Amino acid sequence: MTVTLEASDGVGTIRLDRPPMNALDVATQDRLRELAEEATRRDDVRAVVLYGGEKVFAAGADIKEMQAMDHTAMVVRSKALQDAFTAVARIPKPVVAAVTGYALGGGCELALCADFRIAADNAKLGQPEILLGLIPGAGGTQRLARLVGPSRAKDLIFTGRHVKAEEALTIGLVDRVVPAAEVYEQARAWAAALAKGPALALRAAKESIDAGLETDIDTGLTIERNWFAGLFATEDRERGMRSFVEEGPGKAVFL
Repeated sequence: MTVTLEASDGVGTIRLDRPPMNALDVATQDRLRELAEEATRRDDVRAVVLYGGEKVFAAGADIKEMQAMDHTAMVVRSKALQDAFTAVARIPKPVVAAVTGYALGGGCELALCADFRIAADNAKLGQPEILLGLIPGAGGTQRLARLVGPSRAKDLIFTGRHVKAEEALTIGLVDRVVPAAEVYEQARAWAAALAKGPALALRAAKESIDAGLETDIDTGLTIERNWFAGLFATEDRERGMRSFVEEGPGKAVFL
């Protein structure tokens, strides 16, 4: 399998495994969508780590495979490509990308689908599609601009340049830079901490933020209000408030 999902202690790791560079061919894209949907369904997965291994996250699409496609073939394939990445972005649980080595093209776009990105100090990220006479096609023009702003997104996409870890941190493309040997463990620790939290409230928070960013503020506030009120019907809310009153803040244990 080019992509696998393993779960332990509430954390599911979606692992890319297509040596040497984790090129995202059609089979890998489709498998990624399948496992994102599986992670969404599984109760034993409460948070997710995206990981490509110790040496590379993903160096992008399989160029040889794409070169053989004509316009008609890509009209058909481009929707499936975006759907695979959107399935990751819509996992209704906390998702962290553990970025090692190269995260280029589709690899960068996959990292953009996470809620949080932890990068190795030797990581390089970028959207080099312009150098092929193309633009990003798996969400890069949209998610990158929303994350780092339109001007910085245009700089990266227009030039196709690679961004080293420290610059990526400065512009907000990644959220933390750590020694390469610590990337996965730190990503897993972040996910494990959230896996112990109230699952429905975390889902509500993620959907409120993500959906709110796609609309006007009044609609966003309505989304927030509906989720906020709805959470008053959950056992987690009862447990959290009871613990706060009886034991003080931060001591609730959620199931």
